[in-house]
Amino acid sequence: MEFNTNLLVQSPKVKYTDNYIYSNFVYEDALVVKNEDQIVVKPNSTALTIRTDRRVPKFGVMLIGWGGNNGSTFTAAVLANRHQLSWNTKNGKLNSNWYGSITQASTVRLGIDKSGNDHYLPLSSLLPMVHPDDIVIDGWDISSLNLYDSMVRAKVIEYELQQKLKKEMSAMKPRPAIYDPDFIAANQSDRATNLIRGTRYEQYLQVRADIRDFRERNKLDSIIVLWTANTERFCEIRPGVHDTSAGLEKALRDNEPEISPSTIFALASVDEGGILLHYFTQKKSAAEAHRILADNALSDTTCKDWFRRFKNNDFQLEDKECFGAPKKFEDEKLEELLDQDRCQTLTEFGKTLQCTYINGSPQNTIVPGVVERAEKHGVFVAGDDFKSGQTKLKSVLVDFLVSAGLKPVSIVSYNHLGNNDGKNLSAPKQFRSKEITKSNVVDDVVESNPLLYAPGEKPDHVVVIKYVPYVGDSKRAMDEYTSEILMHGTNTIVVHNTCEDSLLAVPLMLDLVILGELLTRISFKPAALEEQVPVEGKEEDWCSMHAVLSPLAYLLKAPLVPPRTPVVNALFKQRACIENILRACLSLPPNNHMQLEHKVPFLMTSAVGEAPPAKRTRHQHSQANGDH
Repeated sequence: MEFNTNLLVQSPKVKYTDNYIYSNFVYEDALVVKNEDQIVVKPNSTALTIRTDRRVPKFGVMLIGWGGNNGSTFTAAVLANRHQLSWNTKNGKLNSNWYGSITQASTVRLGIDKSGNDHYLPLSSLLPMVHPDDIVIDGWDISSLNLYDSMVRAKVIEYELQQKLKKEMSAMKPRPAIYDPDFIAANQSDRATNLIRGTRYEQYLQVRADIRDFRERNKLDSIIVLWTANTERFCEIRPGVHDTSAGLEKALRDNEPEISPSTIFALASVDEGGILLHYFTQKKSAAEAHRILADNALSDTTCKDWFRRFKNNDFQLEDKECFGAPKKFEDEKLEELLDQDRCQTLTEFGKTLQCTYINGSPQNTIVPGVVERAEKHGVFVAGDDFKSGQTKLKSVLVDFLVSAGLKPVSIVSYNHLGNNDGKNLSAPKQFRSKEITKSNVVDDVVESNPLLYAPGEKPDHVVVIKYVPYVGDSKRAMDEYTSEILMHGTNTIVVHNTCEDSLLAVPLMLDLVILGELLTRISFKPAALEEQVPVEGKEEDWCSMHAVLSPLAYLLKAPLVPPRTPVVNALFKQRACIENILRACLSLPPNNHMQLEHKVPFLMTSAVGEAPPAKRTRHQHSQANGDH
């Protein structure tokens, strides 16, 4: 574990310990009640204590689709930045960077300095986060090409940089992946040379074994499994199959054909992240856990050893030096020890052995049964679909237009691209998955303004994607936004965007895994409004975020949210959510952008330390400039 931020908040509401940052925070909102002729608003304040684990874990990422454009480019970018590589082009020497990443290349406003000027610092400095250089990478792909050959095939990275990465990336080979031609386009069959065979349940077991092998080989504390493979068709959500955890498990064992490969990966990730935690909290003995998990390659000795470690507050995965034979525990004795204080270690264990699943494509991978399973096991999921270019701009522009009182009535989005993603999306069922995520991005913005839109009214919204092999990874996007303005006039904005698709997606992947990991280390408990100094409380008082990590919405086209909660697509709100959650962990107020210290005279004096200069009249300005 390491600590990688030197920010210190001096406040009685913040408490630092060796392992945690505790903060008292008052979450404020307003409850609105509509009566027949009146709207009543009641301000509401909820006192919380927030705990952030300062211990940055040894962290690994497993990419599904590791050999694709995104996977190979992500690996190249991590290695190039880790080794601080540079390369020559016709425009001169270029250096590695993480432009496009909000954790690595953006700043946040922290407050004001003694002169009244805003002070900014990197977002990654707010709380201890994983550093990109420390990420361990592995993954699966249906193609057997090594990562260097995959990088060459993708045609994204400059040639000289490819050569500098050749030795390291040639040694990286994806693990076999799940291939089901019913879920991805038939035109992908020529790549399918590296496959996990067997039934769906056998494939699930193999994926779990792969995750476990990766964790144990690299002595990892935390893993994120990230789908960056081809878009699948939407699966048909069937009652008794996808809607519950138990139904999904039974269907998996029965080899139900409507369980997609991406859902199999999600299930395996959830179960690897929480399986021993689940049986530990269910007061199973180590022997019972072994009997249940016998077909998952967990030995009786392994189960007993882990249960003994949990009780002893030992959550490190590194092997210990052994002086003589390890002490053996009989089941009854082990149960007696575990029953003394299980709750003390529960949250610690869940965080240390996290295996989060994130869906970076548009298909409906994370079905209700997966969410229920993640909730039960105390692990996390997030999705759907990287938001990198056209859709990100759309979530800004439509929010701007509606907020300005203009009424978008027609939105037409056209794309063509030539990479393998475009090839797969040329199939109608796979395109339909992408069309759904791209089309829903304006819904919450439209619904926010009943002055412009009647109930159920939406703009005409059309999305077109074409496959043009010649342009490769250089995607072309053209958008036309037509809005009604004053007296039913019209205003049309046309945008043309040329972008290198994978070079926009990879920084989002980095942010997803870094922020996704951080969110697993944040927990909450109720507090009293009058509390000033944070109270650590008992372990059972603490609660993690919901299993669905909706704060990651800024990075995703179709944000997955907990059941019966609203979806937010407006980009400014999504960014503010991330920033203000991190600020709350330090008992800092949300950035409200009022800047009253620059607008109210007595606040201007107190904030800056001296009175503001007298305002000059137009006549004084003219005299100073020598005008007559």
